[in-house]
Amino acid sequence: MTHNFDRSVWFVTPGYEKHNLQLTTLNFFLFRCIFDLMGRFHYIDAINFAGKLTFRRVVNAIKLWSSYRLSRLLNRPIQWGYPISVSFEPTTSCNLRCPECPSGMRSFTRATGMLEKNFFQQTIDAMHKELLYLIFYFQGEPYLHPDFLDMVQYAASKKIYTATSTNAHYLTDEKAKATVESGLDRLIISIDGTAQDVYSQYRVGGNLEKVIEGTKRVVAWKKQLRSSKPFLVFQFLVVKPNEHQIDDVKKLAKDIGVDDVWLKTAQVYDYEQDPNGLIPENNRYSRYKKDHNGRYQPKHKLSNHCWKLWHSNVITWDGKVTPCCFDKDAQHTLGDLKTATMKEVWKSKDYRNFRHLMSKGRKNIDICANCSEGLKVWED
Repeated sequence: MTHNFDRSVWFVTPGYEKHNLQLTTLNFFLFRCIFDLMGRFHYIDAINFAGKLTFRRVVNAIKLWSSYRLSRLLNRPIQWGYPISVSFEPTTSCNLRCPECPSGMRSFTRATGMLEKNFFQQTIDAMHKELLYLIFYFQGEPYLHPDFLDMVQYAASKKIYTATSTNAHYLTDEKAKATVESGLDRLIISIDGTAQDVYSQYRVGGNLEKVIEGTKRVVAWKKQLRSSKPFLVFQFLVVKPNEHQIDDVKKLAKDIGVDDVWLKTAQVYDYEQDPNGLIPENNRYSRYKKDHNGRYQPKHKLSNHCWKLWHSNVITWDGKVTPCCFDKDAQHTLGDLKTATMKEVWKSKDYRNFRHLMSKGRKNIDICANCSEGLKVWED
């Protein structure tokens, strides 16, 4: 069961006694926003996440949240602190051909490749004291990287909360065991249908049986190794072909032993035309609504502020830093970690200019025009 959090948050930091923090309104919203980094929550997952908090990471997060709120108040970018969340791209390669996915459609204009293990470790060494949450995903299928789980293990050794998203076609018995042993905190498995004919309408080239069998292997190894991790999630991207199977996927997850099911609304690039027929009929599961002319428009208005731009960013496989996961082609590169540190990039003139541009007119930035910031992405 997914739970909301109480205003009291317990955690232990190295060298400190156990404290009960009665949060002020500011700090309450700060922690809620940190939790919002991760989507939806289950109490077991939340307890594990809270165990990653340190005094330095909490102070850094408060700096970020305070500067974000002050920036909104003054209508100009002020940036304190350093990223608490980063998405690191293991690879751009993928075995499937999902529509609405540049990796699946092989439509990148940027270079494709694999993340270098040594570069990854050097970057984590420089960031881990402030970094709280590491997503091993941007584009591509992470398990195609031969050193993927070694990198997970390295990040886990730095007490960083780690998560990844997979299409689960490579969860052999060996990989399932290694996944549990790696220390991965959350494993999100994309399962967009409970029957092959429905599943393959979006997961083009995918095999549902492989997904189910791979999931069962992870569940089995968690039991055998007596591990509560990784927290196992079925992510169900609700689109028109599968919206009738929502109850079915919940039942399937329960039968297998998956910890939670997340229903996610889909981003559609050409939402006005919806060429792949993905926008569901049930408006609850859509990011878009029809206007008086019968054309689809985003449900929310684009406000000139963005929490993501203050607390997180994306690192491509070759070290480019981009503002967020909506910049699939890294067209708004703000720095290169092969030639500069994250702290230098984070405080750079290019980053300041981008934050300033967003605060003056978010609708004028291409990657922000179809962004889900301020929109409910996960549904019950």
